Amino acid sequence: MVSEVLQVQKIETQIAKKTLEAPHLSLYKDVDPLDWEDWHWQLKNRIRTKEELSKVINLTPEEEEGLSQAKGRMAMSITPYWLTLIDPHDPNCPIRRQSIPTKYEFIISPHEMVDPCAEDRDSPVAGLVHRYPDRVLILATEQCAMYCRHCTRRRLVGVEHKETILGRLESIVDYLKANRKIRDVLISGGDPLMLEDDILEAVIQKIRAVPSVEFLRIGTRMPVTLPQRVTSGLVSMLRKYSPLWVSLHFNHPKEITKRCKIACDMLADGGIPLGSQTVLLKGINDRPYIMKKLMHELLKIRVRPYYIYQCDLVRGTHHFRTPVAVGINIIEKLRGHTTGYAVPVYVVDGPGGGGKIPVGPNYVLSQAKGKYVLRNYKGKIYTYLEE
Repeated sequence: MVSEVLQVQKIETQIAKKTLEAPHLSLYKDVDPLDWEDWHWQLKNRIRTKEELSKVINLTPEEEEGLSQAKGRMAMSITPYWLTLIDPHDPNCPIRRQSIPTKYEFIISPHEMVDPCAEDRDSPVAGLVHRYPDRVLILATEQCAMYCRHCTRRRLVGVEHKETILGRLESIVDYLKANRKIRDVLISGGDPLMLEDDILEAVIQKIRAVPSVEFLRIGTRMPVTLPQRVTSGLVSMLRKYSPLWVSLHFNHPKEITKRCKIACDMLADGGIPLGSQTVLLKGINDRPYIMKKLMHELLKIRVRPYYIYQCDLVRGTHHFRTPVAVGINIIEKLRGHTTGYAVPVYVVDGPGGGGKIPVGPNYVLSQAKGKYVLRNYKGKIYTYLEE
């Protein structure tokens, strides 16, 4: 056992020495590389106040006002790693806009809701959402390494509760056992990788032991916002519970750094399939060329593009939402113009709990008995006869 621990420590040290790029911010110039690679250090040293942030970022009046109002849930929390990716002089930096509150979060549009996906309504037991027939969502924690300003679950995340997932786990497992049609479980939050390895394993182990559960997924953004969280110990633990998939959340090509690639490589090399879900965000990724670049970069790090989400009608996110037509146009510019592996499904999560509804360009121009008139990605017309 001692030799195994030493081997793991040796591997982590090699990763730190191999992957650490000296932070370009003077704020971190004296940080030891091993501290920088310690995800606990990163969490402990998150930027949380306007005073801290103003030392390295030229804040705009809109950001200063947002920072003054963002308290309690969804208060700012930026990891040192993520901070080094922000352009301190460009208010339109896509990394910056996802992480720094602005005054626009406190402007509520008429159709916005606290819980646009009606998850609370579809929660038969605390910490579990059951909407689709054969799958459920488990909310393992209210904590994230960084609080994305477009978050759909802003009603829940950002406040630490004394009760952990372990306190709710027995009732969750009982529900799974009583509903044998459930074969697919997504563990999300918050971010489940905020849990220590032993706590996360206890959750996975209990769920995996339910006979009807065939498939486990973990939804996390930490390999993007805090890639140091992906350690050899975490990967070794996860690989024991195959088949297990990890769903990531990438929104912009700038997020795919050398350090992020290392984290994804470790997961993929551990036999864990990776997929990505992207939220369509105004001024961040709403141009087809940016989205195409993101999808290509994801494939290069062995992450399969899965969904593009229309930004939900959650309170305080109007400034991030695009018209649905923007998302349809992006798919139009992807399908046929690049590999099918780089074309995710564009979905609108039906407000009020309708679930994911695919939306895309119309390629069926007309249909009659045994006859379909179709167009391809170039706009050329073809007729398909069934008989």
